[in-house]
Amino acid sequence: MNSSRRPWAVALALSLALAACSKSSPKRNTGTDAPGSDTTRATPTPPHATTDTPGSPTRGLAERARLLSEKLIIVDGHVDLPHRLRLSSVDGRLTEDVSVHTEAGHFDYPRARAGGLDAPFMSIYVPVTYQASGGARALADQLIDWVEQLTRDHPSQFALAASPEAVRKNSAAGKISLPLGIENGAALEGRVENLLHFRKRGVSYITLTHSRNNDLGGSSYEPIPTQVGLTPLGREVVLEMNKVGIMIDLSHASDPTFSQAVRLSRAPVILSHSSLRHFVPSFQRNVSDALLEELAQHGGVVMINFGSEFLLPKANEVVLKRWQLAAEFAEKHGLNREKTADRKRIEDYLAVTLPVPYAKVEDVADHIDRVKKLVGIDHVGIGSDFDGVGDSLARGLEDVSHYPNLIEVLLERGYTESELEQLCSGNVLRVWQRVLDLAQKTRPHG
Repeated sequence: MNSSRRPWAVALALSLALAACSKSSPKRNTGTDAPGSDTTRATPTPPHATTDTPGSPTRGLAERARLLSEKLIIVDGHVDLPHRLRLSSVDGRLTEDVSVHTEAGHFDYPRARAGGLDAPFMSIYVPVTYQASGGARALADQLIDWVEQLTRDHPSQFALAASPEAVRKNSAAGKISLPLGIENGAALEGRVENLLHFRKRGVSYITLTHSRNNDLGGSSYEPIPTQVGLTPLGREVVLEMNKVGIMIDLSHASDPTFSQAVRLSRAPVILSHSSLRHFVPSFQRNVSDALLEELAQHGGVVMINFGSEFLLPKANEVVLKRWQLAAEFAEKHGLNREKTADRKRIEDYLAVTLPVPYAKVEDVADHIDRVKKLVGIDHVGIGSDFDGVGDSLARGLEDVSHYPNLIEVLLERGYTESELEQLCSGNVLRVWQRVLDLAQKTRPHG
């Protein structure tokens, strides 16, 4: 945030003062003194502001949303930056500098600052191919190494965070926290003791499964709706995650795996990047009303995904078809989707052949509304899936500079400052702290 605010803006910001999870505005860092930083930040344009006349009520909401995005701690449950860095790396070396504005992807420091983002969970994504080939733990360690490298290379901009306390401390110091979440429990390679290894490396959640069943449980993406639940190893892992202080993430899990894990865990669980099946009935990857109620009864949080396929039935149908077309096109032309040039060729083909019918920021708000109405505001958060859903993001939420657009829509719908604080970070920080507290009581670690 720019510390040279106009007096009226300071007065308005002070009038919006919030409790424990609010940012310390005077300590917010513009990033202009950081080596290599981009001092020309792009200011997000709320979806309604461009056509409003000065002084109109909507223009007032846009400004209020911007100020709230600067004040509130914003935690995003899932950003796939490490995977993006891996795909653009050369011989194991990072080639992208996200401390400055980048044309590629959805995340970089200047855009995150513009959107008020404080703590994007870095997805340590392990593709399902590693379940057969081996090397899953090594890949996870390499991705963690790269996140750590970001914090070493740009210490005034980024910092690691393995607790809510660290997030608040970093925010007060004007730094963006980079907490870690492993996506796909295959990274454990079937060894429960690897949980402690990853916790010592700073990992704060593990998504039990990904796009296929694994040795922990069933996946929602299996071609035929699966009735596979937690395996014996999966049950052991859930209980051990409670002991070492790692949150259980049930995005991607089959319904039986979800229900069994929620009931077995002694701490609340999260869905780091999922939306509601109510709006897209055929999409098992989203959470059903029944499972949402079960999640809430145990104190958990669903963090809403911004991908259009998670939000609208037509978009879901098209995006799933695009996956099939992409695979066929790549096979026909001998393309490797892990190569930048080949990915670009596939994306260009899809853009012409089958464009995405994008959702809108209001559709994300609809999912949040339904969680609030069905189980209460205590059980919803933000899990964008930036850098993970490709060109399918809801319009108005195209990158990390656009969180104020969502806040504006929710203000229009009557959300209070306290409710927005819960959505933006309070709920997931509460679950995270409960998990750490339980681990401390169960088996203290130094």
